[in-house]
Amino acid sequence: MEKNDDEAVSEEPELENRENVEEPLVGMTFNNIDDIVVYYREYGKQLGFPVRKRTSQKGDEGELKYVTISCGREGKYKNQDGRLRNVFWADARSRAAYKEFGDVVMFDTTYLTNKYDMPFAPFVGVNHHGQSILLGCGLISSEDTDAFIWLFKSWLTCMHEHAPRGIITDQDKAMKNAIEIIFPNTRHRWCLWHIMNKFPSKLNRYKQYEAIMYALQSIVYGSLEKVEFEEGWDEIIEKYELQHNEWLAGLYNERQCWVPCFVKDSFWAGMSTTQRSENMNAFFDDHVNSKTTLKQFVEQYENALKVKVEKEKQEDFKSSSIGFDCGTHYNMEKQAQEVYTISKYKEFHEELIGKMYCDYVSHKVNSAKFEYQISEDFMMEGKKMKSSAIVTCLSLQAYYAVIQYMFFFATTLT
Repeated sequence: MEKNDDEAVSEEPELENRENVEEPLVGMTFNNIDDIVVYYREYGKQLGFPVRKRTSQKGDEGELKYVTISCGREGKYKNQDGRLRNVFWADARSRAAYKEFGDVVMFDTTYLTNKYDMPFAPFVGVNHHGQSILLGCGLISSEDTDAFIWLFKSWLTCMHEHAPRGIITDQDKAMKNAIEIIFPNTRHRWCLWHIMNKFPSKLNRYKQYEAIMYALQSIVYGSLEKVEFEEGWDEIIEKYELQHNEWLAGLYNERQCWVPCFVKDSFWAGMSTTQRSENMNAFFDDHVNSKTTLKQFVEQYENALKVKVEKEKQEDFKSSSIGFDCGTHYNMEKQAQEVYTISKYKEFHEELIGKMYCDYVSHKVNSAKFEYQISEDFMMEGKKMKSSAIVTCLSLQAYYAVIQYMFFFATTLT
């Protein structure tokens, strides 16, 4: 049961020495929640700010909500005595969802939520319907390495010390430092959309701007192998005399963080940008504004999550009651239709149909190895483009499979 902020707490234990209360330290232990409340209440009195008790609420699954609050005076925050510094919380649904969909998370801090000018920092994932889901969030008073370390530690503790396999963020250096410390084994990827969106402002001073943009976009999106990207990038730099562009040089040095062919060896749940986080921010726009107080924000946060839960339930119903016709006679498509949700099946269906834009070019035989060059037509910014890839097969069975595959599409197109 939740207590009002102004309710008095009865029969609380007393501190032995009220005149000199020790500052909070990592590793301090207490016998129970009341001891913690009394300690912080007396510590607050000593510093001149009030501390009120607010008990944890139970979430939809009956599990207590996880809330962490940082305030007081440690390190460089000594000039913030008595101020709320950082808040993190996650409800039971978010913690349960992380167990199922926590392989990859997006983290973004571009959303300012309240009059205290504290960035809203959500951890966002994607569920089996392709919908964005909230996996916990925080309000932080600054965007430096220490603040991110605190927030990531709080989130990791809430998620039973189970770090994600991958995390997508923008190019923030403080965020990158904190990720390396708290999630050392997590693959870190930069938001591709944010990077590509900076190209015009960084390159528009060049006379051959349009040609440079087209060449860079082609090599970024069209390269299937690392060597292909590196060789193509070098050619562009030399051709357009971009050797002194420090921004491009920095991007190339960090290519393993954002270029598609460098990150494709990791699982990303179909995501390459933090736009899901930004979409989540836009979703909260219907419930909060710049004048929303912290108390109001928490209440509206709950209302926003209820709307998200209802949309997920609607998709669950659609997946169990609405059919979708197969586009081919392949058994694998029928199997996908039976096990996937509607939204995921449609993605598979589009990929399968997209194979019609692939053409067999040539092949080489080397001992038991067969190499096939396959080209693919695709559109980028309204322009038709073509890329190619080498497919290696190690058996005759695979060879016959490729021949049958190409024969099927040849007869289909004719």
